[in-house]
Amino acid sequence: MKLERYISSLEGSSAPEGCSPYLEALWYEKRGNWKRGHEIVQEIDDRSAAWVHAYLHRREGDQDNAAYWYRHADLSFPSISLDEEWQEIVKALI
Repeated sequence: MKLERYISSLEGSSAPEGCSPYLEALWYEKRGNWKRGHEIVQEIDDRSAAWVHAYLHRREGDQDNAAYWYRHADLSFPSISLDEEWQEIVKALI
């Protein structure tokens, strides 16, 4: 999947067909459905899911829970903005 296609899909009504569950979770969050994004990613147990999970809790404002998931992903708590992190995750996982 190309980054441009993923980004342009945010204007549509559904995540791009064939995207990973990580990208689907981030798509839903960006479209304002944090709960659906969280439901998707909490069912996966790997480092990529932990990173997305951490970001989602950071977005939610639950810094302690986010810190737990960043540790689970072997990452430091980021100092960049939430929007910058969202872009960083998407680029890494696309």
